[in-house]
Amino acid sequence: MAKVIAIANQKGGVGKTTTCVNLSSCVAALGKKVLVVDLDPQGNTTSGYGVAKKGQQSNIYTCLINDDDVRQAIVHTKFNADLIASNTQLAGAVVELVELPRRENRLRSILAPLIPLYDYVFIDCPPSLDLLTVNGLCACDTVLIPIQCEYYAIEGLSQLMTTVRQVKRLYNADLELEGVLLTMYDRRLNLTAQVKAEVENFFPGKVFKAIIPRAVRLSEAPSYGKPIQYYDKRSKGARAYESLAKEIIRNDKKQEG
Repeated sequence: MAKVIAIANQKGGVGKTTTCVNLSSCVAALGKKVLVVDLDPQGNTTSGYGVAKKGQQSNIYTCLINDDDVRQAIVHTKFNADLIASNTQLAGAVVELVELPRRENRLRSILAPLIPLYDYVFIDCPPSLDLLTVNGLCACDTVLIPIQCEYYAIEGLSQLMTTVRQVKRLYNADLELEGVLLTMYDRRLNLTAQVKAEVENFFPGKVFKAIIPRAVRLSEAPSYGKPIQYYDKRSKGARAYESLAKEIIRNDKKQEG
């Protein structure tokens, strides 16, 4: 049975999609069966996996709104992970979902038949706290929160955690925090160490040991439609995401044991 991890932060530019693409591909490279769900209307996870946003007859939008068979929406990528693609149609789904029954649990119902087929499902949520993100939180077991090592890092997090608690109380009693990931880390800056300390104080015991550096190669990889593991395996960004993947798998084994 798959563990479902939503990657969420309503603040844009924190490395959410970068984390979804590169973490999922690293977990797949470690031999796990992985499905990636692009729930962001921008579709950057889709293009980050080298998949065209246009031309997918079935995608996450058609599954959510038109009840398409989710198995027909799965794209087998060349990076060992499967993908359910997104495109700009999804932007309208927030309005259309309002009229549908059990609107908060649409994604959970859609993914249900796929859970036994994978080890991990990663959901890239949009940079907002709208109905799409709520669907992502209702469908997952845990939520992973990327936080950039910059001045306003903590700003807005209380709002995100309030939403997480509300979803846990109303719709998904099993929802837990997977962990907090520090991104865009530059050890040369004093501010970085201060932000790290602040985040660790805000989330005691829940900050990953793996830290994602600010790295040019990580920024370049999406334009080539490749996860960092396949763009530059020796880069510090690739090593950081591989460490994160191993940390998550190791933590899950400890919990199972």
